Amino acid sequence: MNADEQAVAAVLAKYQDALNQSDTNAVMKLYASDGVFMPQHFPSSVGADAVRKAYDAVFAAITLSVNFNIAEILQIAPEWAIARTNSAGTVKAKATGGGGPEANQELFVFQKIDDAWKIARYCFSTTNPPRA
Repeated sequence: MNADEQAVAAVLAKYQDALNQSDTNAVMKLYASDGVFMPQHFPSSVGADAVRKAYDAVFAAITLSVNFNIAEILQIAPEWAIARTNSAGTVKAKATGGGGPEANQELFVFQKIDDAWKIARYCFSTTNPPRA
């Protein structure tokens, strides 16, 4: 990996830590101000206010313990990169205390802003089989 791709990998590690700590403020430091969060089964959250609100809702509802595996990072232009990851771990519902395995595939689009890589777009879908 070149230096920019290594920097993107470092952002992914910080994102994993922020998720596992249910830390919206840490997540927001990683997003571009016009970033877009596209979770499965929900409408896109566009821009910092909407992204913050979405992560606040996620962290109010569930606790995650996940690890990201980087499948690929490709710098596609001087200020743009994409990353494809897989994550696995557990999720616990705060309302019920129930939980189980968590596994997703993710696609990130990163933008280099003022020499820092930021999440510009992020979407994911589950790789767990459907629940009956």
